[in-house]
Amino acid sequence: MEHGAQHRAAHEAFDADEARYELVISVDARRSGQYNDAEKPRMRQRIYRVLESALAQSGVARDAVHREDRGDGVLMSVPGRIPVSRLLGLWTVEVHENLREENGSLLVPLGLRVAMHVGPVRHDSRGISGRAVDLTCRLADSSVARELLDRERADLVLAVSDSLYADVVQAGGKFIDPARFAPARLALKEGAVTAWFHLPGRPAPDTGALGRRAAGGDDAPGAVGAGGAAEAAVPSAERPRGDADGGDADGGDVGDREDSEDGDGSVRYTARGDLSVHRHNVYQQPVHIGRVTGTGKGKD
Repeated sequence: MEHGAQHRAAHEAFDADEARYELVISVDARRSGQYNDAEKPRMRQRIYRVLESALAQSGVARDAVHREDRGDGVLMSVPGRIPVSRLLGLWTVEVHENLREENGSLLVPLGLRVAMHVGPVRHDSRGISGRAVDLTCRLADSSVARELLDRERADLVLAVSDSLYADVVQAGGKFIDPARFAPARLALKEGAVTAWFHLPGRPAPDTGALGRRAAGGDDAPGAVGAGGAAEAAVPSAERPRGDADGGDADGGDVGDREDSEDGDGSVRYTARGDLSVHRHNVYQQPVHIGRVTGTGKGKD
C-alpha cells in the first residue's frame, strides 16, 4: 500500500509538469456585484445546482471534472476521454434547462456567461493554469458576452473559441447547430481574436455592432476569422417579449417579415423570443429541446 501511494504521488508530480489537452469551461454570473451578502450564498447554490445537475443529466461523472470556485462562478476542466461534443451539446442544453427552472420562481433571474476552449492545461495542487485557461476566462468576461446576455434578456450565453468552433461546432452534431452561432472580433489583452456566440434555443445572435465595437471598429462583417470560417451577416434578433411566443423556426412563424429586400433577392426576418418554445407543434412552456421539465399551460 505504501509503495502504491508513493507511486501515485510520483505520477501526479510528473503529470503536474506536463500540459494535458482538455476542455476548459468558465462560468460567470451576471451582475454578481449587485447581490448583497445574504443573497450571494443562495446565488452560488443555484449556480452549482444548475451545473452539477447538468453533468449528471449528460452522463458526465462529477469526479471526472476538475472544478474551482471563483466566488461568482466556476472554472472547470474536462479530460480528453470525455467527448467535447457532449459538453458543447447536451450539457449546454441541460444547463439552460436547469437555469430556466431556477429562474421560474425568481424576481431577479440568474444569468450565466459560459465560455469553452480546448488547449493545453497544467494542473497543480492549487488548480489549473495555462494560456487556454486565460483565453476561456477572457471569453466569458468579454463585453460581447455581457451585452448579449443583457440585450437579449437571455438566461445563458455561450462563447466558444475560434478553434473550438472550427474543430467541433462547425461539424454539427446532437444539440449542436453551427447555424445558431455568430462570430465577433474581440480585442483582448493578448491581441484580437475571433469568438463565436450562441444563445440556446434562439437563432444566431446579431453580433455585428458588438464585435466591431469590441474590436475597436477595425473588423467589418464578412471578414474571415482565424479558423477560416466567413463571418457572414446574420438576421437581427430583437429583445424577446414577455409572452415568449417566438414560434416555430421550421414552421415559418419566426417573427415579422420585412418587405424590403437586401438587394440580393433575399428577404430578411426579425426573430423574437425563444424559438425553442413552439406554438404550432404544440409544446410551449415548460418543454424545451425535447426534455419535459414540468407541467404548464399550452402543453397537451
